[in-house]
Amino acid sequence: MSDSGALLFARYAYPPNELGYCGPDGAAAMLRSDLPGEIARRAQGFEGAWAYLEYLSRIASPEFGDALDPAVVEAYWIGNSLLDPSDFPDLLPYLRERFAGQRGGTWESASDRAIPHHSFHVFGVYPWAALLRRTGNPTAVSVLDRCRIRTGKVLAVRGETATVTSRPLVWDGSALAPGRPREEEVAWSAGGRSLLAGLSPGDRVALHWDWVCDVITPEQAARTESLEERQRQALFPETCHTPGLASAP
Repeated sequence: MSDSGALLFARYAYPPNELGYCGPDGAAAMLRSDLPGEIARRAQGFEGAWAYLEYLSRIASPEFGDALDPAVVEAYWIGNSLLDPSDFPDLLPYLRERFAGQRGGTWESASDRAIPHHSFHVFGVYPWAALLRRTGNPTAVSVLDRCRIRTGKVLAVRGETATVTSRPLVWDGSALAPGRPREEEVAWSAGGRSLLAGLSPGDRVALHWDWVCDVITPEQAARTESLEERQRQALFPETCHTPGLASAP
């Protein structure tokens, strides 16, 4: 398996693993850039993400599929040309086998919005979006906001933390959409270990929970925002398009 793909996977998988939400114990190992083989082994313990990576690897290379090919990993977390098909008719049957017993979400009836991307897992497979639609529970808004891959821009860097501006999800009782930009403090390194070479003011970044996963391009930011919006609009039809940071001046 690809070392670079393993490290890319760890950039995005570390924060929920460190919080104890998914993956095997010992999250600090995910920041060991000198041990990509160990990261690759641990990646298979992320049952949700790994299912999509294996599915995508068959699209990328049916004969020699590598679930940690960098293009496969990028497709799942951010999105790329592997997701260009408008629909994936065999994805739901595949997930019904892999996620047997997973209840609470809307994924089993997702039809044409089912895509092998993290936004689908967050808004469709996890129960929080369905809970929000039923009850308006504010905790659901917070979890959806932090669990998704959101984009931001770095304002300042101090040691292992950074001040970034990003747009939190806002619920008005019927619509769920990015609100006005706000500043937040996030980490990009822990105990002197990071999978980023560095971070600078002005960098456009991908965020997961309270962690800077990667420095991304405007095109990558626009891609992940668009894929997320597809999921939100399907679940919350009242949601209007709100331009993301990728299109901000």
